[in-house]
Amino acid sequence: MSLHVVVGAGPVGSAVAALLAARGARVRVVTRRGGGPEHPGVERVAADAADPVRLRELTAGAAVLYNCANPAYTRWPTDWPPLAASMLAAAEHSGAVLAVTGNLYGYGPVRGPMTEDTALAATTRKGRVRVAMWRQALAAHDAGRVRAFEARASDYVGAGAASVFSAVLLPAMARRRTAWAPADVDAPHSFTYTGDVARTLVTLAADERAWGRAWHVPSPQPISIRELARRYAAVTGQPGVPVRGLPRWVLRAAPFVPMARELAEMDYQFYAPFVLDSSAVTRTFGLTATDLDVALREVAEAAARTAARRL
Repeated sequence: MSLHVVVGAGPVGSAVAALLAARGARVRVVTRRGGGPEHPGVERVAADAADPVRLRELTAGAAVLYNCANPAYTRWPTDWPPLAASMLAAAEHSGAVLAVTGNLYGYGPVRGPMTEDTALAATTRKGRVRVAMWRQALAAHDAGRVRAFEARASDYVGAGAASVFSAVLLPAMARRRTAWAPADVDAPHSFTYTGDVARTLVTLAADERAWGRAWHVPSPQPISIRELARRYAAVTGQPGVPVRGLPRWVLRAAPFVPMARELAEMDYQFYAPFVLDSSAVTRTFGLTATDLDVALREVAEAAARTAARRL
């Protein structure tokens, strides 16, 4: 039975582990605290994946190493480089396929839909970090040292996923108050279901046609933040709430607040159309996006479980 090592137990890492375990694979999830889904086929290990010696031990004999990690948003420039280097070294030593969970930060501000051929022209610190990570992995692949690919997704929708949806819309709807989003709430925006990210990673890891390049995760048609809130209300049967956009200067007015500063750096994604073209992965592998309402129901069910535990 092949060993699959998943670094990270957030919504994507946990979904990858659960999907693999359901297919009968041997799965090892590595996180600092030993988290991950509870399943007889999933081994949960507490370890620092940035420690190359320890990760090399944990990935010995692995068929695939999934990079589903997500360092603290305010620490990407310091935490990502050693973590990515450790995973790249572990994949090279073990011979495992390196499956990288990516995003769209590397493209920078764009006009028109993003494809896998869009130039990596990041203008932000976090975007440059992602570009450097991918270029290092791709260079190792081209040199024959590893087999690697990256699956790039837009902002997540799904249980436990952090995004403008979870941070702004859900709390406002729970309190029946106006949702104030730092965005043009009527601009089309691509959202990606976390379950589709996991499915794409697992599918592409097993198909050599995927290796040596980046792919976009299948995502539904773009939708505005205002329409996303309306869809969630319709799916859950809740009354809708007003959705208003905050002017762009609001986040920039708090430069000494770390998270506000990090969000302001990426705000170009929300004040103009931000559209992902995922047709290549559909043409090549037959993968299609899960209906958005399915993802929204999953979010609602998770929210209901959380509320019930608090009672």
